[in-house]
Amino acid sequence: MSAGSAPAAFQISANDNVATALCDLSPGRVRLLGDAESGEIEAVEPIARGHKLALRHIAAGENIVKYGVSIGRASKPIARGCWVHLHCMGSMYDEKSNKLDPVIGISRETRY
Repeated sequence: MSAGSAPAAFQISANDNVATALCDLSPGRVRLLGDAESGEIEAVEPIARGHKLALRHIAAGENIVKYGVSIGRASKPIARGCWVHLHCMGSMYDEKSNKLDPVIGISRETRY
């Protein structure tokens, strides 16, 4: 696979510690576009299009930075190349999102 055909993710700001997957990502090489300092990163797990990819190790309690601003906080350590979503972070803007199922997005407080 040539460098130009590798799956890609977009880093919005040079200050971001996550990038957004532009397509579904499989483990392996991912091109970084936008304000990325490096040209690529290794995804270590599948990441769905539109979801976040950690650009570096993010410690538990550390802010998740996207758009150059903090959008959430890591609830556990996140390794470089991992999927960043509700299973490992909480929103700083929507308290309800911290109570949603990380895979299907419904409230964990609703009993069926």
